[in-house]
Amino acid sequence: MSVTKFGKLAIVFGGVKKLEMAVDEAVELFHPKAISISATCPVGLIGDDINAVAKEMSAKHGIKVLSFNCEGYKGVSQSAGHHIANNKLMTDVIGTNDKPVKEYSLNLLGEYNIGGDEWEITRVLHKIGYNIVSTMTGNGSIEEIANAHKADLNVIQCHRSINYIAEMIETKYGLPWIKVNFIGVESFSQSLRDIAKYFGDEALIQRTEEVIAEETEQIREEMQLIKTKLDGKTAVLFVGGSRAHHYQGLLREIGIETLVAGYEFGHRDDYEGRDVIPYIKMDADSRNIEEIKVEKDEKKYSMRIPESRMEELKKELPWASYEGLIKDMKDGSLIIDDLNHAETEKIIDILKPEFFGSGIKDKYMIQKMGVYSKQLHSYDYSGPYAGFQGAMNFARDVAAGVLTPAWSYVKAPWNCEPILNGKLEGVEKYA
Repeated sequence: MSVTKFGKLAIVFGGVKKLEMAVDEAVELFHPKAISISATCPVGLIGDDINAVAKEMSAKHGIKVLSFNCEGYKGVSQSAGHHIANNKLMTDVIGTNDKPVKEYSLNLLGEYNIGGDEWEITRVLHKIGYNIVSTMTGNGSIEEIANAHKADLNVIQCHRSINYIAEMIETKYGLPWIKVNFIGVESFSQSLRDIAKYFGDEALIQRTEEVIAEETEQIREEMQLIKTKLDGKTAVLFVGGSRAHHYQGLLREIGIETLVAGYEFGHRDDYEGRDVIPYIKMDADSRNIEEIKVEKDEKKYSMRIPESRMEELKKELPWASYEGLIKDMKDGSLIIDDLNHAETEKIIDILKPEFFGSGIKDKYMIQKMGVYSKQLHSYDYSGPYAGFQGAMNFARDVAAGVLTPAWSYVKAPWNCEPILNGKLEGVEKYA
């Protein structure tokens, strides 16, 4: 990653020259096959034309230089920035490489290799017999993404960030998608079975069951031991993407029930499922996103499976479908959108959860209140947490964090002494 280090002069006079120098330097030092230029907030405010720079630098160096106008992630929700990035990959990258692919080829969409998740997921998929054409975008490469249209199936992990591109690829190239969840033993196993059912090969289905049995047997005893120690504990999940939904099953497998869940940047379909999409009104985020028209590519479009079989599978698989968070929440649990710190403090005071899955800005406030908090955006530099071995890693980390007696000695500093001290003057005459 290279930064242009904007200063006062660049803010006043523009930073295009610095950007051009940065691209030239990156090419000279790293010889990349592609470069992305991402606008930060100051760039968006002063109006530098990064698109013109990208076009000029691409012609100069003979490589793809992609510009992303997603300063501040363009609006109140990060998903606007994701949507903008999806559009750029669709218009400038996907479909530009036509390398032949092997049988049983997959694209992993919305998998960002946090803590090595992608490595663990692909280990198991390769073990079964799948070929991974591309991962968008964790551990992915520009050539692989350019060849994504050649795969047999798209599988979506993070629905929020990348469902847009799955729909566009299906429209243009005929490549269908299903929703998966690689977090948790049961969810991962079910996702593997769904993928195998899509291909419909009996040998592949049998191999899937063999791998599931082998992998689960390796972790069964220790997972059960940890569950006996954590059984009855409770959790709160306030995490982006689909993680506040995905992690509930894994927590349940180790004896922890989720009482409260929600997103900071969620849309209605993240909560209620994709059936509500036709009824969602235009919002500020949507107005920030360039609309692109995707049409069927007559040369590269192909139906992966017969239409009659497709209709059958739609009844059995999460085919272009996501049912959302609400469906899997128990009666009596709470769903809170855009949770703030005051609400977080009240939830901890009243419900007293033992585990809180969150992001960096919440983590340390929560732990000052004596509750173990795990970043589920970065895993606090642990991981992987996806797949079978990832579930085992997560169970160990959560057990170590929750069961330490240290939390009973922690008291929030704002409950011990006032944050502000002052003297009230000028009221003596009212005494």
